[in-house]
Amino acid sequence: MSRRSTAGVIALILAAMTALAMAPFLMPDSYSVVRHSVSESAAQGVDGAWLARLGFVLFGFAVLSLAVGHGSRWDGTGRLAHAGFGVSMIAAAVFSHGPWDGSTFDEFEDLLHSTASFGVGLFFTVGLVLVAVRRTDPPGWLRAVDAVALVAALVIPLVMANISAPGLVQRVMFIVAFVWYGLETMRASGDDVGGGATLSTDAAQVDRNN
Repeated sequence: MSRRSTAGVIALILAAMTALAMAPFLMPDSYSVVRHSVSESAAQGVDGAWLARLGFVLFGFAVLSLAVGHGSRWDGTGRLAHAGFGVSMIAAAVFSHGPWDGSTFDEFEDLLHSTASFGVGLFFTVGLVLVAVRRTDPPGWLRAVDAVALVAALVIPLVMANISAPGLVQRVMFIVAFVWYGLETMRASGDDVGGGATLSTDAAQVDRNN
């Protein structure tokens, strides 16, 4: 990825983080970041839900852009899985969760949102594994990041229904995903920077030999 593309993806990720962090401030007083999910801040019929939906869309487009332009670090299956994450995230914005306050809502749309949310989790987990196993001699810190992200992706969905703070725990999962994709974006930029430096060095060596 070029530096300009990298900056664009990072900007989208930061904008998505900001939108989702600020969305609860637009919610009614009955909304709780501890008890209610991120999706419920984008729920049907809720004033201010547009901001969380925008956050989903921005994050989805960020990951789609990364999947398209990541270059050699991700193989085709990894890029396809993360593209699936991006599409699912956008679908989660198009189809909204039912409101938490018991108001009337479209149950079919809620089902479509749940399906999209399932896709987000599935594609992230599968894509993470596909990328991690393909890494060639990664540094220890990167192995640790992959391990933390994988544990979070597997454990958090399982415990959310059985704890008193599902919204808070889900937000931890979003933070993990933001960090993981942000780091992958920076590493994608390194592909071009490193590759360019190598090509320049090789060219200089050829000139000296001639």
